[in-house]
Amino acid sequence: MISINNITLGFGGQKLLDGISFQINPKDRIGLVGNNGAGKTTLLKIIMGLQAPDSGNTEKPADLTAGYLPQQMRHTDGRTLFDEVKTSFSGIMELEEKINKLNHEIEKRSDYSSPAYLGIINRLSDMDERARILGAAKINEKIEKTLTGLGFDPQDFSKQTKEFSGGWRMRIELARILLKNPALLLLDEPTNHLDIESIIWLEQFLSGYQGAVIIISHDRALLDNVTDRTIEISHGKIHDFKVPYSKYTLLRKEQQLVQEATYKNRQKQVAQTDKFIERFRYKATKARQVQSRIKYLEKLRPIEVDENNDSKAISIKFPPAPRSGIIVIEAKGLSKSYNGKTILENIDISINRGDRIAFVGRNGEGKTTLSRIIAADLDYTGNLKIGHNVKTGYFAQNQDELMYGEITVLDTIERAAPADTGIKIRALLGAFLFRNDDIDKKVKVLSGGERSRLSLVKLLLEPFNLLVLDEPTNHLDMRSKDVLKKALKNYTGTMILVSHDREFMNGLVDYVYEFRNHKIIKYIGSINDFLEKKKIVSLRELEVKKKEDFKQKEAGSKAGENRPPAGKNIYLEKKLFDKSYRKIIRKIEKCETTVNQLERELEKLTVIIDSKKISYTGPEDNSIFFEYADKKKEIDRLVQEWEKLHAELEELSRNNHGRVL
Repeated sequence: MISINNITLGFGGQKLLDGISFQINPKDRIGLVGNNGAGKTTLLKIIMGLQAPDSGNTEKPADLTAGYLPQQMRHTDGRTLFDEVKTSFSGIMELEEKINKLNHEIEKRSDYSSPAYLGIINRLSDMDERARILGAAKINEKIEKTLTGLGFDPQDFSKQTKEFSGGWRMRIELARILLKNPALLLLDEPTNHLDIESIIWLEQFLSGYQGAVIIISHDRALLDNVTDRTIEISHGKIHDFKVPYSKYTLLRKEQQLVQEATYKNRQKQVAQTDKFIERFRYKATKARQVQSRIKYLEKLRPIEVDENNDSKAISIKFPPAPRSGIIVIEAKGLSKSYNGKTILENIDISINRGDRIAFVGRNGEGKTTLSRIIAADLDYTGNLKIGHNVKTGYFAQNQDELMYGEITVLDTIERAAPADTGIKIRALLGAFLFRNDDIDKKVKVLSGGERSRLSLVKLLLEPFNLLVLDEPTNHLDMRSKDVLKKALKNYTGTMILVSHDREFMNGLVDYVYEFRNHKIIKYIGSINDFLEKKKIVSLRELEVKKKEDFKQKEAGSKAGENRPPAGKNIYLEKKLFDKSYRKIIRKIEKCETTVNQLERELEKLTVIIDSKKISYTGPEDNSIFFEYADKKKEIDRLVQEWEKLHAELEELSRNNHGRVL
């Protein structure tokens, strides 16, 4: 479908992309990975025709439709959410407008038998048929499903787009792109502003998508669940593997080990050959062998060994945290509302020195709101007490958007650094991979990952004893996330972490605060302990559980059905019951099917025995009698199993209040 041919592009005297070539086939699911700044976003722009390479070209069909979701985008105002998303169907809307004009024209005419009138009727019929084929009648339904899947409520549909925050406006653009149904989808970090529920919906949507998809993401689960091909950009080159990300990491490591082993063997061969040449170079009796070895060396092709990415790693170490009072944060009756909508209601919390806390829950439940309140970035009602000598470092979820794009990396940190601190700014930037000419880049040209790294540099400028981190891993590549996690493990202060990334939070927190229904529930233990107490295996399931609970409650109230017993694990109990019930039913059905089959085979054997009058003692082949006996024994065993399964089914039903499917 699309051919990328020998693309080369350089910045500041360095080659970002060096002779890259690959094919994008229909229905490809490609995960585009690599370190921050490796050129992933640049490659998407080249494919879209938004940036020209220094050399090489892309070949694609003239009628190819493509949708591109960038990390940063410009938004337009003046429409409601629903009308903005409806612009995805501009072609159908133009067709409907033409149909309306023809209908109005027909209403005004009375020359029903004239050729002109019949011509209008024919055109109208053709347009109606085309509109039907394009699915004009289902536009509103598609829009509603997509917006709901991305987390919008029906009451949001009539709101002006300017009323939504940056993260929600990104969802609006994502909805527009998905509804256009292009042959090629290019998504640059699509999950950075999505909650877990919306990520699940996006995964399901992309899994069934009929076109080709290229995703830049640092979300391992998304890549594994959606993609079947991984392309890594490393040091200007690409490595193409037809497997999802997790399998790619294993294959890539194996490839590097093979390369290193081959390279070492080659170096050993070359050294031995050089030694032979030097030893016998001037001996006439060995002249022929020496010349042969020299030609051998000349013909050897160099073996390339991919540079180990780990050799270029971020180095993060938070300054020692000054000692604070025992109580770091204490809130009583704290509430917050936006435009009459309650987010937090009468919250009471107490956070002590050294606590390491995770904020979890759906988007919109108040995690970021409370984080901003604690960081003195938002007003509130009620009481909030900041403890003695508490110094707060805050990483905002949209930290990269808050930076001034017209100044350089170096200027950004110099302006943020306290005076007379003695911090070696260039060395600090170097530890975050901003080296040489990188520090003179303007912020506006940095990738999302580079901006996140720059934001993290700010947190190291001063010794904070309370870190409030709201989605700090957004835009960070996987290696950078691992390095940040290691640094946070060694951090000596108090920490509040807002994240949906279970893998990142595991081992970092000792308490989990779940945000739900304007309240906060505190759980003691790690993120895994929390999930075990909730009897779920992942934060994603937590989000789905909430949604299904709501749907079940809503459906029950509408239908007047008897509600199941109260309790926070009702949904889980029903899910487990349904799973066990279906499992037993399948076993029963299998038993019945097998018994029926064996009985038919017994009947056939009986007919054969009767017709041939075979006896156990006769000279003829008696194997048929053994076969008959074996089948009869198997039937008896299956009947006993069938009775046992029915007993299990009755016991299961009694223990679950007589509930059945």
